[in-house]
Amino acid sequence: MPVAMASSLGDFLRSRRERLDPASFGFSGRRRTPGLRREEVAQRARISPTWYTWLEQGRGGAPSAVVLERIAHALMLTDTEREHLFMLGLGRPPEVRYRVAQGVNPRLQRLLDSLDASPAIIKTATWDVVAWNRAAAVVLTDYGALPANQRNILRFLFRDPDIRAKQHDWENIARFVVGAFRADVVRAGLTSEVGDLVQELRGASAEFDALWRDNDVLSHTEASGTKRLRHPELGSIELEYSAFSVDGRPDLGMIVYAPLDDEIARRIRELARRAAPALR
Repeated sequence: MPVAMASSLGDFLRSRRERLDPASFGFSGRRRTPGLRREEVAQRARISPTWYTWLEQGRGGAPSAVVLERIAHALMLTDTEREHLFMLGLGRPPEVRYRVAQGVNPRLQRLLDSLDASPAIIKTATWDVVAWNRAAAVVLTDYGALPANQRNILRFLFRDPDIRAKQHDWENIARFVVGAFRADVVRAGLTSEVGDLVQELRGASAEFDALWRDNDVLSHTEASGTKRLRHPELGSIELEYSAFSVDGRPDLGMIVYAPLDDEIARRIRELARRAAPALR
């Protein structure tokens, strides 16, 4: 390990160790310095005290991901601190830790709501929609009218004939969604968690079954970037979409659909305004 990298890792470990209250972990005794002792961190991390001491001193070579995970837990690191620890120790971020999303924080919802003419949604790694704005509700789907466990994009696409009828190029959209979904769930380590959903869709849709058996994997950067819809009130519209990661939440992604025509943008705003009292 380069000396500069090792020194940075050691400094970071020491600073996180010294901020912890020993009494909170059941450790007692008089101390000359603040925080936990090195051997106490090693005990909590289930590693050798000598090995932990070497890490703080920049000796012993690069730690494994397993050791870093144990140290992150022992030092009560936040997700951001855990990622920083891996970058210092291994030069790469840790694997994504998926957590079930029940919604988003108010700041992120306010961001969605500020996009009054652009439908925008937040989706999980399993493609469940957990947040949206009014424009999305009137242009894409009224997600609030559905039970939370039914707000899945693949279910909409393969099981809802109204959603399918809106798509100008359903076949290519379906192929992209299945390929990107497969890549997302594998990246998040959720293959077993989506087993029931996959089996449901394979049984309900021969088209999904065929696409799933193709084993294609895609990313958002490989899509065309535009979406054409047949809307019952807006008519035929074209939207340019972009996908964004959510800072601090690698399990979530934001998709924004921007209208390419100023008149369509105006009509989306008006439609959302009129529908607002009925939206949940």
